[in-house]
Amino acid sequence: MSFYINNSNPNKPGAICGNPLNGICEKILIETTKVFDACVCTTTESGIILQVADFFPENPALPLTFVSAENTPNTASTISDLVVDRLDSCPNYANVSFNLTIPVTVTYRDANGVAGTALASLVVNKSVLLFVPQPAVTPINITAMGNFSSQIGTFTAPNTFTLTGCIQIIVKVVSVVDILIPSYGYPILPPCQQSPQNACPSFEDLPIYPSATTINNIPRV
Repeated sequence: MSFYINNSNPNKPGAICGNPLNGICEKILIETTKVFDACVCTTTESGIILQVADFFPENPALPLTFVSAENTPNTASTISDLVVDRLDSCPNYANVSFNLTIPVTVTYRDANGVAGTALASLVVNKSVLLFVPQPAVTPINITAMGNFSSQIGTFTAPNTFTLTGCIQIIVKVVSVVDILIPSYGYPILPPCQQSPQNACPSFEDLPIYPSATTINNIPRV
């Protein structure tokens, strides 16, 4: 059993059926990342030149035959040269320009037919119009993530590939804030499996989540 498997309890995440106000029991304060604005840009570009390094295995036999190029796993894109240029006529909007460096892994076969990989970085210059709130004590941040994929390319020079590929960039205006939201309370966690009776007596009387109330319990100062 889980939240979504064989679970009919209404205190679970999922679609709202009926009046969404039914069951709201409190207002809670949470710390979260608020997204003020965001956009996505997807393009197909040709003539992309990648300088590769860190061959694995080392010293492949040239020439190389291109197979594919994708984002390097578990390696985030990095943003640099960020400029936020607010519009004089609409100061809450700005031209946001930056360079985004996307780590890329190139897969190839060498002259002996041995498969290998090499690493590269794709630098993309981007400029977008976004809603950017006015400065405050809580900082506003611009974040960006990039995806790259290519199945078309050639080995054009030592350590160089020329590709045609798809580039997708997602840009967000964010800030870590405290937000007051209505809540349905804690969920009821379904058991993954039944434990033997009295196997964990120290757990049986403890709630999963801490409880507290401020109603009729306010200290006098």
